[in-house]
Amino acid sequence: MAARRDSVQSVERALDLLEELASGEALGVSELAGRTGLVPSTAHRLLATLARRGYVTQRRDSNRYAIGLRVLELASGLEDALAHLRRVARPELESVQRATGETTNLVVLDGERAVYVDQVQGSRSVRMFTIVGAAALAHTTAAGKAILAFGPPEDVEGLYGRRDGLERLTPRTLTTVEAFIEDLERTKRRGYAIDNEEHEEGVSCIAAPVLGPDGLPRAAISISAPTPRIINADTGELGALLREHADRISAALGAQELDGVGARVRR
Repeated sequence: MAARRDSVQSVERALDLLEELASGEALGVSELAGRTGLVPSTAHRLLATLARRGYVTQRRDSNRYAIGLRVLELASGLEDALAHLRRVARPELESVQRATGETTNLVVLDGERAVYVDQVQGSRSVRMFTIVGAAALAHTTAAGKAILAFGPPEDVEGLYGRRDGLERLTPRTLTTVEAFIEDLERTKRRGYAIDNEEHEEGVSCIAAPVLGPDGLPRAAISISAPTPRIINADTGELGALLREHADRISAALGAQELDGVGARVRR
């Protein structure tokens, strides 16, 4: 894959090293250099810098490197924030599931990926990709589109502005940036997003954004089910239901930019 023009090569290389160590295996400089395509001297310099900052540690008995405690500290802060979000959202997910019988998800955005961080299984569920811990390309999911549509336009530009096209997963996937942006505009007008078999054939989703205290999206809640149960249903009614419960989560998180069910005020 070609490097992005706005990437910093040394940062990319340091992250490659961290990702190789993320499994918990202790590795030597030569092993890490071989796995990441770096020359050993470059790998050694980067590892020394990471070690000084606590992101890796060098074992005295073998001189091998392992992941450092600083990474765990950063991860624990993220987990605390996600735990709070899950606590606040869980009653609303359960309420939506009881009202619809469908699988209900809590999703956050990680760059170009929509990550499923909580879920209430539907009473009529079938096997789908939407499981806790799974990630999907944001442009193929209702949740990803809901978060991007209500976020700053520059976020979309930063992620997709230089793309010649978007990855196709199904015949219905939006594969041009222009079509994707048009879909985000429709999402913002109606207040909820739709994935009509854009990630997985036979499965569709509807999602609404959850806002933080600054009025910007923190997450989205979604319903996922076999397409006939989503697209052939009253999507407007399902969208309104998700907006209502997403707004309750937003209010619990301290969002002040709500004006009635699902209506967002941009001051």
